Amino acid sequence: MEKVLGELTKEELWRLFPIILCEHKAIWKENYFVEKTMIEHAIGSQNIIRINHFGSTAVPNLIAKPTIDILLEIKEDVDIVKFISSMRSIGYIYSEQPRKPAPHMMFMKGYTPTGFKEQVFHVHARYGGDWDELYFRDYLLKHPEIAEEYGKLKMELQKKYKHDRDGYTDAKTEFIKGITKLAREKM
Repeated sequence: MEKVLGELTKEELWRLFPIILCEHKAIWKENYFVEKTMIEHAIGSQNIIRINHFGSTAVPNLIAKPTIDILLEIKEDVDIVKFISSMRSIGYIYSEQPRKPAPHMMFMKGYTPTGFKEQVFHVHARYGGDWDELYFRDYLLKHPEIAEEYGKLKMELQKKYKHDRDGYTDAKTEFIKGITKLAREKM
């Protein structure tokens, strides 16, 4: 009997969903807009402060995991139970994120017990704020040479951390924090 995703250990999940990098695809922008519209319809635009496409798939010509990251800023008075239910109704898996900014939630789509399914989405739900991810994205958009450097770093790290998502993310942190600090100073 196959385990369901929620029953898999972190190591089993990492084997099933390795770090995969690929050349940038123009379709990611379109996929983001289609998903954005679906999210707005499901949870109601009146509950949303703003939605942004961030991460490597938002930066043309940047090597990326084929995962569209979406920063969904919601109003603080949103009914969280209804919000989670609405996201689940459009195919998202809910993941509580106690170490992430409030409301401590992430939603994932495109994961199956047999591996990735078509397009993968990660929706990072937060209350309104001044988020580092957007500074980092905007800096990479304005500085293609830094985006290229970041792409090379990711390719090196993918070789070492193909089946260790935490290790891969942790190894990028110093670079990301340095660029984000620079972006905040210059913007």
